[in-house]
Amino acid sequence: MTVDEGRRITITAIAQEAGVSVPTVSRVLNGRNDVAPQTRERVEELLRRHGYRRRATRPRAGASLVDLIFNDLDSPWAVEIIRGVEDVAHASGVGTVVSAIHRRSTSTRQWLQNLRTRATDGVILVASDLAPPVHAELRRLNVPMVLVDPAGVPSLDIPTIGATNWAGGLRATEHLLSLGHRRIGFIAGPPRLLCSRARLDGYRAALDAAGIPLRDELILPGDFYHESGFSGGSALLDLDEPPTAIFASSDQMAFGAYEAVRRRGLRVPDDVSVVGFDDLPEARWASPPLTTVRQPLAEMGILAARTVLRLAQGEPLDTPRVELSTDLVVRDSSAPYPRR
Repeated sequence: MTVDEGRRITITAIAQEAGVSVPTVSRVLNGRNDVAPQTRERVEELLRRHGYRRRATRPRAGASLVDLIFNDLDSPWAVEIIRGVEDVAHASGVGTVVSAIHRRSTSTRQWLQNLRTRATDGVILVASDLAPPVHAELRRLNVPMVLVDPAGVPSLDIPTIGATNWAGGLRATEHLLSLGHRRIGFIAGPPRLLCSRARLDGYRAALDAAGIPLRDELILPGDFYHESGFSGGSALLDLDEPPTAIFASSDQMAFGAYEAVRRRGLRVPDDVSVVGFDDLPEARWASPPLTTVRQPLAEMGILAARTVLRLAQGEPLDTPRVELSTDLVVRDSSAPYPRR
């Protein structure tokens, strides 16, 4: 980069040349110790080379910030991720700004405008598609970003935090097969999400390994919320030959399936076994307590926050792709079939 004589170099230009965020350059200028030594040395060398001199203005008030972005906030799993991010942010003296963009372009534009004014240290996007214009703007602003449970296949240069959804779907289905169930209904999540497709693929793989034909009538669409679990469970139970077990690919849909079972005068697990996915806090308090696949949501939030703060400090990552393990938690909503 060359600078014309008499032209003042900006923090943004220094950040672009150093390959770091604007807040990282600000931390170096303010003598903060939360910057990797190699990054500090690189930034300081550029500041000296270009003869940067701070303007005689008051520094921006307030602590460092991380933006946490959801499509929607009306889900208990969002609370678990927020809890994980907040634990790390609080311990690091960093504020958290939580936003929901509701998949609307106007909300996205407003969020980007807010982002420009508050100079965030990094962005964590949850279960989102990173549209090319948004990606380009974040790159222009030199804002580090991390995707949690990405909706689609992410760019290779964006770190991602996920869970072993395929293995979880496989394990849940294998559990029901081990109990003697052969007609197992499945209520899927939104097909646009990678995690939804992976859970369905795990279900299919378990059936295939057991030599059980896949039956399309046993696979119902859902959206991870209670209502679709109720409608999917109702449709499955109304079949001429209903399933003896239902695997819902979220706990909320499993609770909806509970209600579908109850309204038909049946009981879980005496008449129908039900398995969920997530292991939300209420799963253990449901009646009966829900067998489910534990997805480490709070841990995903913790790792996402640690990752974005490392990027903001200019530190390298050990790996850009992380999948945390899922585990089957067996409770009282699944039982052997046939029942004696």
